[in-house]
Amino acid sequence: MPGATRAAAPSDGDRSPTGDQWVIAHGKQEAIVTEVGATLRSYRLGDWAVLDGFDASAWAKGGRGQVLAPWPNRLGDGRYQFAGRTSQAALDEPERGNAIHGTVRWLPWRLDAHLQNVVSLVCPIHPTPGYPYSVSLRVEYRLGRDGLSVSSVATNTGTDTAPFGLGFHPYVRAAAGAIDGCVLRLPASERLVLDERGLPTGDARPVAGTEFDFTSGRIIGATQLDTAYRSLARDSGGLAWSTLEDPESSRAVAQWVDERFSHLMCYTGDTLGNPDERRRARAIEPMTCAPDALRSGRGLIVLEPGQQWEGTWGLQAT
Repeated sequence: MPGATRAAAPSDGDRSPTGDQWVIAHGKQEAIVTEVGATLRSYRLGDWAVLDGFDASAWAKGGRGQVLAPWPNRLGDGRYQFAGRTSQAALDEPERGNAIHGTVRWLPWRLDAHLQNVVSLVCPIHPTPGYPYSVSLRVEYRLGRDGLSVSSVATNTGTDTAPFGLGFHPYVRAAAGAIDGCVLRLPASERLVLDERGLPTGDARPVAGTEFDFTSGRIIGATQLDTAYRSLARDSGGLAWSTLEDPESSRAVAQWVDERFSHLMCYTGDTLGNPDERRRARAIEPMTCAPDALRSGRGLIVLEPGQQWEGTWGLQAT
């Protein structure tokens, strides 16, 4: 394909544990997307690593850069009912009794198109005991003058109505060190109350005047977040904007989501397995629904046979 580029293998004779590595570039921007999970492994602006990603010799831990489908975030007990059918997903967060972040993040994706500044991949989701539905998911990463945009199309290719949710898990860095001195702005006026398992209790509370309020932008400090936000303020084009800025370097990353993404999960990385990786980036996860949506139905997408869903989000680094 014209302009197509693959990243170098991690070392001679080795194959990356995340499969093929697809490079796209525009000006000083470069991004690398992997075959496994269609994961956004790296995004750079010159010598600035905008994303806290991982090397080609590693695999995605802590959800780094992953696509989260057919449900984002946590699914309590991995068990849910839809249209009279009970399904049981594997508990891959066993310490909390949850299934987490869907299944496609560990699957190989098929390359659909690859140009100099664009790569798109496709993953057919086939029926399993945890998700007995047929959905085709296509994700496109595109670099341009306005930064990185990520567009997704989900299509119900089966004969049954399918429940569906989608999310993404980028870890964004503005400072070379910890995020404590960075200014965070979030467009959300409400947060979901989560229990000790990270599942919504059903309550939503205003963030105004609380430690969860970043609507006007403020220093993160010691605040620890693993928080689901909703009720997003949007501009005239329907976009909701979040920003992370390092006052010392004047580096800033703006993240936007279109109206198809109704929730944001903000995570400051305090519980990551590697202590050296904690609080050096913040994840703002675009989500089409609330955590545990396959059980609660909050924000859940319902796809009739043949029906498509589309949504887009993006990053701008300055």
